[in-house]
Amino acid sequence: MSDSALGSFRTVSAFLLLLFFTIWPPFVRSQDDGSSGWSNPLVVSTAVQMLRSRLNNLTDSLIASNSARKLDFCILDPRSDWDGAFNFSSNASFLGSCFEYTKGNALQRVCTAIEVEFYLRSVSEGNGFKPNKNCNLSDWTQGCEPGWACTLSEDREIDLNESKEIPFRTRDPLPCCEGFFCPRGLTCMIPCPLGAYCPFAKPNTTTGLCDPYGYQWPPGKATNSCGGADKWLDVGSSGNVFCSAGSYCPTTTVKTPCSSGHYCRLGSTTEKSCFKLTSCDPNSANQNIHAYGIMLFAALSTLLLIIYNCSDQVITIRERRNAKSRETAARSARETAQARERWKAAKEIAKKHALGLQTQLSRTFSRKRSVKQEELKMLPHFKPPSDASPTYGPPASSSSGYSEASTSRKKEPSALTKMMHTLEDDPDSIEGFNLEIGDKHLKKMEKPKKMSTRSQIFNYAYGQIEKEKAMQQQRKNLTFSGIIAMATDSEIRTRPPIEIAFKDLTLTLKGKKRNLLRCVTGKITPGHITALMGPSGAGKTTFLNAIAGKATGCTITGVILVNGRMDSIHSYKKIIGFVPQDDIVHGNLTVEENLWFSARCRLPAHLPKADKVLVVERVIESLGLQPVRDSLVGTVEKRGISGGQRKRVNVGLEMVMEPSLLILDEPTSGLDSASSQLLLRALRREALEGVNVCMVVHQPSYTLFRMFDELILLAKGGLTVYHGSVIKVEEYFLGLGVSVPERVNPPDHFIDILEGIVKPSPNSGLDYKQLPVRWMLHNGYPIPPDMQSRIPGVNASSHGGASSSEAHARDAGTNTQSFAGEFWEDVKSTMQLRGDKIQHNFLIAKDLSNRQTPGILQQYKYFVGRVGKQRLREARIQAVDFLILLLAGACLGTLAKVNDATFGAAGYTYTIIAVSLLCKIAALRSFSLDKLQYWRESASGMSSLAYFLSKDTVDLFSVIVKPVIYLSMFYFFSNPRSSFLDNYIVLLVLVYCVTGIAYVFAVVLEPGPAQLWSVLLPVVLTLIATQRGSSGLVKVIAKLCYPKWALEAFVIANAKRYSGVWLITRCGSLLNAGYDLRNWPLCIAILVLHGMVTRILAYVLMVTFQKK
Repeated sequence: MSDSALGSFRTVSAFLLLLFFTIWPPFVRSQDDGSSGWSNPLVVSTAVQMLRSRLNNLTDSLIASNSARKLDFCILDPRSDWDGAFNFSSNASFLGSCFEYTKGNALQRVCTAIEVEFYLRSVSEGNGFKPNKNCNLSDWTQGCEPGWACTLSEDREIDLNESKEIPFRTRDPLPCCEGFFCPRGLTCMIPCPLGAYCPFAKPNTTTGLCDPYGYQWPPGKATNSCGGADKWLDVGSSGNVFCSAGSYCPTTTVKTPCSSGHYCRLGSTTEKSCFKLTSCDPNSANQNIHAYGIMLFAALSTLLLIIYNCSDQVITIRERRNAKSRETAARSARETAQARERWKAAKEIAKKHALGLQTQLSRTFSRKRSVKQEELKMLPHFKPPSDASPTYGPPASSSSGYSEASTSRKKEPSALTKMMHTLEDDPDSIEGFNLEIGDKHLKKMEKPKKMSTRSQIFNYAYGQIEKEKAMQQQRKNLTFSGIIAMATDSEIRTRPPIEIAFKDLTLTLKGKKRNLLRCVTGKITPGHITALMGPSGAGKTTFLNAIAGKATGCTITGVILVNGRMDSIHSYKKIIGFVPQDDIVHGNLTVEENLWFSARCRLPAHLPKADKVLVVERVIESLGLQPVRDSLVGTVEKRGISGGQRKRVNVGLEMVMEPSLLILDEPTSGLDSASSQLLLRALRREALEGVNVCMVVHQPSYTLFRMFDELILLAKGGLTVYHGSVIKVEEYFLGLGVSVPERVNPPDHFIDILEGIVKPSPNSGLDYKQLPVRWMLHNGYPIPPDMQSRIPGVNASSHGGASSSEAHARDAGTNTQSFAGEFWEDVKSTMQLRGDKIQHNFLIAKDLSNRQTPGILQQYKYFVGRVGKQRLREARIQAVDFLILLLAGACLGTLAKVNDATFGAAGYTYTIIAVSLLCKIAALRSFSLDKLQYWRESASGMSSLAYFLSKDTVDLFSVIVKPVIYLSMFYFFSNPRSSFLDNYIVLLVLVYCVTGIAYVFAVVLEPGPAQLWSVLLPVVLTLIATQRGSSGLVKVIAKLCYPKWALEAFVIANAKRYSGVWLITRCGSLLNAGYDLRNWPLCIAILVLHGMVTRILAYVLMVTFQKK
């Protein structure tokens, strides 16, 4: 007997009693198999009524008993399950045959309660036979043999409620009736359940066994001593009692072969029709439904292809329409600008001709006026009367007419006349060259009140861009009045200024006591471009991190003022742009999509869409990205735009949010001279709008160097060598005796000096280590004690510091540390560094930027759109994931057939491992591949919650589709008894659960270790969850493992479909595995809870351990 049966029969004893005593009487009443004797229906009916009257009170008490409640784990509805096992109402002819076979004493041969319990206790203890008053070593009748039964004494009535003493039953031994089984060692019989086939046994002279039950007939007896069935246990111990596969048994004494077009599983009571498109030959044990799996997969594949292709087509068409609208708007704006330029040129020509004519006329009238005055001087005593008319005729009339015309014209003089009169009165005046004359309509271009279409938005954007180009062209050769006009131009938008001042700024690495920056004093001002230069190891990036509030693991001393106040720089992070040294952009998005996403999430929420488009178009135009705006940026595996263009996109991500402070870490590295100048021109335009630009530069050309306003030159150790105007840097170094040789780029020469490659000056005796001290002396800054010895004549007392010898004495005292002490200091510094990073991630500062960016819901919408585009462009990778999952389902469905004894537990175990492994590895890509992008976006103020939820939302599509893909092969190849919907629900929550676990691995671990854990964890957890007979600790751990609940849900869904003859197998298997049929909703809920908890954990870890 199998272990599952041994572990379940003690509990199932009450169940069998209830089965038999509750259901049998009404079925006996319905039999009708003759017209006289014991087959007379009237006699049978009378016997049934007698039996039922004795069992009425027993039925209800057994259902409510504690023994029946012990079977709740495997029987949800006792009435339904017992009807499925012992409802003989459709055909009870075997009962009439039994009455006729036993000549009316069948009731006397039925086991009482104590006998059934005695049998089940013997089986559960594994003894097989226990001596009793009827069958023992001294008294062994024929009825004690397997398949035989006896009747009670004639003077004794049967009491089925007897539960204390086994009745004396040794008279009239007969083979067990068909449809009943008679255990060995007992002299009574029990009805076989539906789905069983219990005919009389037939002797097999070859094997010496009674077929089909396989027990031996008694030694020395004739071959006709084979009785009936001898036991009903689980399928592993009494499989010969079960109706064979390929046949169905409407009663326990009839077996019918399955007809064509039908299939009959093991233990079937009816034949089931095969689905269409399946082939079912006669005697088929199962139907071949592979075609449905292939059809489902084909339909799903077609649907996915349609979605991917149509979505991609929609995106392509939309981009094409946008490009067409954009090109039309740009062409219209260019044509308008060209027409305006031609009109202006024509006006300038006309103005010049009018000016020449006016000058000529002025000179002519001036000569005539002078001649007239000379003539009048010759007649000093002549005074014409005031009311007299001129004495000469025609000139007078003509003069009068001219005067009247002049008077009428002077009433409303034109601008051109004013300009000419001004030039006539004061030829040196420059007011006539005011740029506003004739151009006011350019500056007063008003934005339409409402722009809803793409064409309107692009027309507005490109009109503004062309206007700005024209104004920039005009300002190249400005006169004084033009400068005044530019200064008072309201069209130039200024941004909130951010001035960063720092004094004695020093950064010391914790635990190492090493200075990264030291005594840096100065400021960076709005409207200027500050270049930060120095040799490698000078602390340039550290300085940028310090003023941007990103320095962690360091002790910061000194003062950093923002706009003259002790505010945290984090209070202004919404208007601060930080361009990292690495080009951190999304490679699977186009240039425009990268810039547009950054603009939508970081520009003010109230800013109209047209203005946002204008900002993005202006940045694309200024950075020279127009030719590649619709090209993918590209990744390491997939080629995209060039490296220089990628660098400019990296800068553009910060420019589109219109920052007030723009910090750039080596933006020109890897760019050629032309690209660098293009970038600097764009930054110069930002500075004109009041942006404070600070950038690290390596080896700029002289032309590029002259485009900067300020220069901060750092030496190794983070010491300042120069901080001031770019124009005056050569003058300052010349004062120190350092001159720049001819045909040598000044910044290259200065860096070579700071590197120690070139001596400052052969005659001055100046060493490059003295340059920081010289700068401190030049500005009157205090000199640290350990640096005073670099320049002779500088003593400690004059600068308020300790002597150099005292400093060295302190250093010597601190260096006498043991190995253990150094190790402990390293551990402490490492822990402090991690603590500082975590504290930095949760730093909350008051927002002083006065910029209201989109909220979480709006950003969530933007993130979902972006992630959706990325997934569509990764359709090939997802198709490979689906194909692997499909092959896994086909292989496991073919190899791991459903075992009825364990309800397919083995196949489901392999399913859990395979699906967990494949889905985890695929889910790792959601967060592993764009960690750097997330860190950058989070540091700029974008919502981490919106980012995480958008990833999870888009991944829900895979969570829903992957179970269908896997089951399209596994389910239709293994063909379990549970429904497709039950399997899909379990697999759906399983994929949801393991996806959350994959998120945790992706967030915390690097890609390599994350993949290793994704492979290892499902195997280990499944082994723990499937351990039997383990200790208490292992059981507690198993309950925390998701495979335990997934496997239980799969097995329960399948076990519910087994009834009738399978009841003992079902109860025994569930009892042995520790499962409960009532726990299916609990299993689903726990898997969902696992998925939710792991997602919350992944989000917390993502926010906690991010790097800014």
